[in-house]
Amino acid sequence: MTRIAFFAGLLIFLPLVCVAQQIEIFGYFEPQLMGARIGSELYQLSSNKLRVDLQSEISDHVTFGANFDYITYHGKTEWDILKFLPERTKNQAPWTQLFGYNFNPYVLQFNDRQFLDNAYLKLALKYADVTIGKQQLSMGTGYAWNPTDVFNKKDITDPTYEQPGHNALRVDLPLGAGYRITSIYAPTDDWEYTDFLLKLKGRISHFDFSVLGIQKQWRYTDARLFDPLLMSFYQIPTKRRILGADFAGELLGLGVWGEYAYNDIYVNATKYVIYKNAVISSQSASQPMNIPANYYELVLGVDYTFDFQTYIMVEYYRNTEAHSDHRNYSFNDWMHLLFAEKRSITRDQIYAFVQHPLTDLIDFGNSCIYSISDNSLAIIPMLTYNIFQNVDLTLIGNIYFGEEGAVYSDNMGNGGLVRARVYF
Repeated sequence: MTRIAFFAGLLIFLPLVCVAQQIEIFGYFEPQLMGARIGSELYQLSSNKLRVDLQSEISDHVTFGANFDYITYHGKTEWDILKFLPERTKNQAPWTQLFGYNFNPYVLQFNDRQFLDNAYLKLALKYADVTIGKQQLSMGTGYAWNPTDVFNKKDITDPTYEQPGHNALRVDLPLGAGYRITSIYAPTDDWEYTDFLLKLKGRISHFDFSVLGIQKQWRYTDARLFDPLLMSFYQIPTKRRILGADFAGELLGLGVWGEYAYNDIYVNATKYVIYKNAVISSQSASQPMNIPANYYELVLGVDYTFDFQTYIMVEYYRNTEAHSDHRNYSFNDWMHLLFAEKRSITRDQIYAFVQHPLTDLIDFGNSCIYSISDNSLAIIPMLTYNIFQNVDLTLIGNIYFGEEGAVYSDNMGNGGLVRARVYF
């Protein structure tokens, strides 16, 4: 009934709004099929995504925009996360009893979703642009990794896929001569942990650069502690204070970029004592998880396009919060990676990408992600085909090579996906 009511309201409401405000309506429909072999079993999951975009120039100084997503899932919609973990780590996972029965809380469920992804109002004032509402917030110059982007969580196997909107107040203040100040305020449940960002962006010679300071609420989940009544894991809220910078430009005919972020972690002492007491009283956790006091992330990249249209790109990433030895990857490390609370659990990585147009309508590319720290490798071939006008077909594969326990071992599941997208 909820779905029927929504679409009925959409059909009634949109034409009236379009007549009144001359709103542009566009978007896409995206069916997708994903398959993966985990161990000896083959799984498949399909989805259908409808995205409707609304945009209106209300006046010369006021712009309204919104995006609505509706997604359905089919096939295997429940995935046991423990199957992706190495045996020695999997054994650290506790089993929870609920009403006398064993209960596995480590199941990722794909439920149908309908949500407002973006809804914002942009005001072009005399001295600044102000954007209010749920909006896109992207930071940094990196391709596969963005140390200064604390709002989004990239999928390393598909880093260019669209990111969700975030509720915030954003002010962009031009300073002249190519300089601009951006400030972002995003409220949280605790005023002391409210998200703030201040960035200065400018240009020197052939290089664009930014320097920024960020305060961001960040939660660390202890996946060993599960509350069957609240149906959630124990989380420690922390405050990340970040000093960062990035650049992008041209050097000796090459495109070059870099990004750096120094993270200082603040943990509320009272809440941490409560958490440690919970760990002590638990049979599944022998000691509190390690929350770093500070660490840094660094990205350096270079790219080049040859005269015969082949494009190559290489990017290096270091994260000192991560480990240099895969034998030190803990159960919580793996869970933080899968929950997207960490960008990486392996310290040093290289991302390489090559792409070449086979025809005017078909591009072939291949990505390789190599962990220098644990000597594992992921190969991600990709084929994009513009079948018809406004109709694209994408094929992506995932093949992992590495010993058990490494970040890109075949425990992660070899497979791929087929995605079509029809724009309207």
